[in-house]
Amino acid sequence: MAAPDLPAAIQEFIDATNAGDTERFVATFTDDAYLNDWGREFHGPDGVRSWNETDNIGMKSHFDLVSVEPGDGPDAYTVTIKVTSNRFNGTGPFKFDLRGGKVASLVLS
Repeated sequence: MAAPDLPAAIQEFIDATNAGDTERFVATFTDDAYLNDWGREFHGPDGVRSWNETDNIGMKSHFDLVSVEPGDGPDAYTVTIKVTSNRFNGTGPFKFDLRGGKVASLVLS
């Protein structure tokens, strides 16, 4: 099966990070978003903003898309991203669940 196209919400997640635009980044998530980073859980816009400050734009992250694969559901995707930052450097899976054109859930593991 061919890899799906990268959904606009995930492209915006990458683009906002690479632009260093916190407001744009937080806006890619739903109001009830769930983010799990290796067992650390964050909820809603305030949680996303907190994670962004400590682990993403606050650490000058840059994302390079490696691949996108279908996930377990109709709006689920596993996106492999190469990350370079002041905190973490490496390549790994980002598991996205989308709803209404936004990120409802993101799990990093």
